[in-house]
Parts: sequence; C-alpha cells; structure tokens
Amino acid sequence: MNPFFKTLLIPILLLIQCGTAEDSFVFSKKENIKGITVVAPPDPFKGDPMVDVKKISANWIALVPFGFHRMDETTVKYGLDWQWWGEQKQGVEKCIQLAHKNNLQVMLKPQVYIPGGWIGEYDLETEAQWKEWEKSYESYIMSFVDIAIENKVSLICIGTEARVAVQKRESYWRKLIKKIRAKYNGKLVYSSNWDSYEKVPFWDALDYIGISSYFPLDESPTPKKEDLVKAWNPIVKKLKHFSTRKQKQMIFTEYGYLSIDGCAGKTWELEKRVKSTPINEKAQAIALDALYTSFWDQDFWAGGFLWKWFPEDMGHEGYVERDYTPQDKKSEEVIENWFKK
Repeated sequence: MNPFFKTLLIPILLLIQCGTAEDSFVFSKKENIKGITVVAPPDPFKGDPMVDVKKISANWIALVPFGFHRMDETTVKYGLDWQWWGEQKQGVEKCIQLAHKNNLQVMLKPQVYIPGGWIGEYDLETEAQWKEWEKSYESYIMSFVDIAIENKVSLICIGTEARVAVQKRESYWRKLIKKIRAKYNGKLVYSSNWDSYEKVPFWDALDYIGISSYFPLDESPTPKKEDLVKAWNPIVKKLKHFSTRKQKQMIFTEYGYLSIDGCAGKTWELEKRVKSTPINEKAQAIALDALYTSFWDQDFWAGGFLWKWFPEDMGHEGYVERDYTPQDKKSEEVIENWFKK
C-alpha cells in the first residue's frame, strides 16, 4: 500500500472504531420500572392505599414532598406545620413504610413548586442570590436524603425541571451530587423537562437520565393509536441515540395524560383549561397504550413513573374525572395489562 494512503487510513479507521463502539453499546436490560407517582395526602391514611397500587402490578412508587418559593425569593420553604401530612417527615416515612410492606420500591422526588411560576424559568441576577438559593436548596434536598437513608429508599431524584439553574450552575449541581453520594448508596437521577434534556451537563455523574416526558404528539380530540406510535418513532430514535451516547438508561421520571380531549397534545396548555375541556377517557387510554407500545421493549428505557395517583381519593383539586390519574378509568386496565408483562 502507498505509504501516503496508509497514513490517511489509520486515523480514519480509528474514527470508525470510536463511532462503532458508541453505536454498539449494549444496555443490560432489567425489569422495567412500573412506577406510579402517589400524591402526598393532606391527612394521615385510614388504611393502606398501597394495596390498590399493587393491584395494578406496579413495582415502584414515587413520592413528591414539595418545597416552594416565589419567583422573587431565594429560600426554599418545606416541612412547615401547615403543609400536607404527606409532605412532612412523618407522612413521607409512613408512605415509604407502606410501600415496602407491599414490596414496592420507592423513588423520593423532592420538587420545588413556584406559585404562579415555574422552576424551569427561575433565574437570579447576582452571585450572592444564587449562593443563597443553592444553600437553601441543598438543605431541602439533604433533609430528604437523610430520610431516604433511614428508610432504605432505592432512588432519589435530585431535582426537577430546574432548566436555568442546571445550565447556569453546573459546578453547584456536581458538588451536590458528590455530597449526596458521600452518604447515600442508592441510585440518583435528575428529572429534565422533555425539551431540555440535551442541555443537562452532568448526566455522567448520575445513574440514569430522567425526563418529564410530556412530548406533544397529536392534538386530535381522540387520536388513533397508530398515529401516536408513528409520532413517537422519531422521538424514540432520538432518545435512544442520546441514551446510548451517554451510556445511561433513561427513566421517564414523569409521564401521563389528562383524561380529556386532545390529551396527547400540549399538556401544559391543556392544564390551563382542563375544567372546561370535555372528558375523554378513551383518549387517555389510547395515549398511554401508544407510549407503552413504543417504549416497553426498548433496552435503553428503564421504565417510568405515571403522573399521578390519589391515595384514598385524597389530594386532588376537584376535577379528578379529568385529571392525570387512571383510577376507575379506561386507562387503568391498559396500565395493568402492560404492567403484568
């Protein structure tokens, strides 16, 4: 071979080998996380609501003890006396204990709620303000890390949809992850919004890629399953490529559909008019069936947590017949059939 061509060929072969190694990464397929997000109840349970969760063959639950602050504040408030029982230490621990009693694993998902705003748009002007917020947020998260350790929780979500804070303050998040790992031996995930997962800079430091999976697919009042699966196809390919490149399995830390017309469209817009939109249980059932059909056998997908479930009918806002819950709706049977696989 001509020495000139041989010199060119070596780096080309190396590039091909590197690309092949990435593209051929094989995930070790495990049992899907068949999870349900159990809403924090305002009052203590009268019985054991995890029995009903177990009946639909779920194997995980997520618990979301909310903290909160306003857009112009820098201190996360949590665990206050007037907050719901399920968001306070005793309520969270009781939920974990009941879950374990029913052989359900737990993801603890502390999440910041901003009245009239969204944590994804939360931004601050000065370094001093960011430092103040970060100190407060760390205290919030670490308090639940301690609960997770004491109660043998399997998975912690370190943050949810904090788009601006994640992109601007990478070093803070890496230090927080390191601090959690120094005392907690379970798995860690972060929950990115569906449209910003590619901009999270610290997936390498976590065990899973987490996505709040509210991808808009079809705004038809009652979409056809085959149309939704077709809409999912390019998204599945993109997520698989990303997951393979990062060599991390992906969890849908949130997914779900309102039981109303057009539920497979832009769910964040539907929420604003949910009470005036016609009930459509069939659309919800079709949307969930299409999601499972598209992802269930994908090796990069480790499962997810359905949003949401009201234990003992507590914690809803008065429109449960239109809300995300599948309880006593057509979609409950769809979920159970898939979870039994």
